[in-house]
Amino acid sequence: MLAGMTDTATWDEACRLFNTGEYWECHEVLEPAWLAANGTERHFLAGIILLAAALFKARGGGNPRGGRRNYAKALRHLAVVPDGYAGVPVRDLEAEVHAALRDAARMPQLPLGREAPTEEDA
Repeated sequence: MLAGMTDTATWDEACRLFNTGEYWECHEVLEPAWLAANGTERHFLAGIILLAAALFKARGGGNPRGGRRNYAKALRHLAVVPDGYAGVPVRDLEAEVHAALRDAARMPQLPLGREAPTEEDA
């Protein structure tokens, strides 16, 4: 379980928000867990938050350049995260978000029904 979560409800809510295009809200839901996390968990959550922020800026915020910058920051965090972290195919998600930054019709998805990430995933 993530340091900032007592159950998987926060992770499930973050996935639901991300998957429905509510990127800013996803960012807000995950931020307390990110602040409490350490190590790989912290990098993973920072990466997911930054991917959500990239999509928000590029789509809702009218700032494609800011979206690309947040995407680049996300990649730096996710580079230290194993590909299958918490059941999330990290490299595939990176590629999906990259494609979605170029094509607003694409909707990257976080896999639902997964366990919240733990240090054991590292």
